[in-house]
Amino acid sequence: VCKSFLQQEEHVPYTACGKCIRIAFCTSAVLFWILLIVASVIGVIVYRLSVFLVFSATLSQHISETEAIRKYLTPQTATSITASLISFIVIMFLNMVYEKVAILITDFELPRTQTDYENSLTTKMFLFQFVNYYSSCFYIAFFKGKFVGHPGNPVYWLGKYRNEECDPGGCLLELTTQLAIIVGGKAIWNNIQEVLLPWIKNLIRRYCAAARSEKVVPRWELDYHLQPIGKLGLFYEYLEMVIQFGFVTLFVASFPLGPLLALINNMLEIRLDAWKLTTQFRRMVPQKAQDIGAWQPIMQGIAILAVVTNAMIIAFTSDMIPRLVYYWSFSVPPYGSHSSHTMKGYINSTLSVFNISDFKNASKPFSPWFGNRTTCRQVYRDFRYPPGHQHQYEHNIYYWHVITAKLAFIVVMEHVVYFVKFVISYIIPDVSQKTKSKVKREKYLTQKLLHENDLKVVKKKMGKIADKIIKGVDSTFRPKAE
Repeated sequence: VCKSFLQQEEHVPYTACGKCIRIAFCTSAVLFWILLIVASVIGVIVYRLSVFLVFSATLSQHISETEAIRKYLTPQTATSITASLISFIVIMFLNMVYEKVAILITDFELPRTQTDYENSLTTKMFLFQFVNYYSSCFYIAFFKGKFVGHPGNPVYWLGKYRNEECDPGGCLLELTTQLAIIVGGKAIWNNIQEVLLPWIKNLIRRYCAAARSEKVVPRWELDYHLQPIGKLGLFYEYLEMVIQFGFVTLFVASFPLGPLLALINNMLEIRLDAWKLTTQFRRMVPQKAQDIGAWQPIMQGIAILAVVTNAMIIAFTSDMIPRLVYYWSFSVPPYGSHSSHTMKGYINSTLSVFNISDFKNASKPFSPWFGNRTTCRQVYRDFRYPPGHQHQYEHNIYYWHVITAKLAFIVVMEHVVYFVKFVISYIIPDVSQKTKSKVKREKYLTQKLLHENDLKVVKKKMGKIADKIIKGVDSTFRPKAE
């Protein structure tokens, strides 16, 4: 019966056409939910655009008595903090939804083996979490304040909302605020969800079991009332670490405190996980695993992407490159008037001039706002030619020098970091030479034991003839003296 059963072909629950339909449906579902995340990010952006005007009009009136608070709690800061909090709440809510959605889509896919199931679920869950956690950070780092036009010709969202601009100091501080709120809030929420909830559930189950029982409950029954670890118990631990690894590496140039916070969180979480697994959950069933599955290429992809994102944050989000270009090129002749390299006049060089008479009626400010002035310069931070120039309001030579320097910096930094990475990977092997030698010796000893056992059986049956065979075989397989 066993032989006939093993000779049967594997049962496939659907045809090749059905498999293609399922894969197409699952791919469409994943794209739909990813677009839903993008829509939530756009909703937060619209909130920023609409609330900034409200804070600008009312915030200064309520805190006018306290200059210390007014100095730091600007409309831009208030908008950034509230938007980050709303974004964090949306992220946490969508996480709970996407965990169920990813499992449903993977179950509908009908993977062939448990390994295929885990790899498919890992890929889907990471895609959801990646877009959910990092999309708002990518928007602030690379899109906010980059496409705003100039006075008299601003860029509008949906034909109604004027595109967001960065703070006069840049978007780096806002990106740091967003990262601090998301990383800190995520760590607190995960610890509450992983430790507090199982503890409360176990208290309720023990209380209910004690109320029904009139005798002393044995230990094994108490352990049975603990929370089951589930087949995806370690999956969420891996997911949490990979998302944290992404925060630490992708935006470390903006939030250098992130690795330290991650280290403190992991030192705390090691103890919490140990307490949780030994007291709040049933004993885990050990399973063999060849490797960590799809998590390895995901972490390698994050590491490669982190080099690009940090290079672009330094180049496009911070003011490092414009400052260096001014210091080495535009502070001295032929572009500057200083005799030596200096940072004097840098702020003045980043401000462009705009003629107030060129305002369009739709965007023209009230007359009392600018008084008797004919030009606008105080809040116009850009590298453009002044009015009256033959290329007025177009980007000037300083702008193109800065763009060239930024692109060159990205290329050089990427190549240097990748070169160092590959050199270190080549120097430090995955398996040390000592371990390889031990593995070879274990294989040799195993083969020798198997060979000797076979020879013992042969010797028992063949007697003296076996002695001669053993001597010949030993002389053949005996290792040579060094």
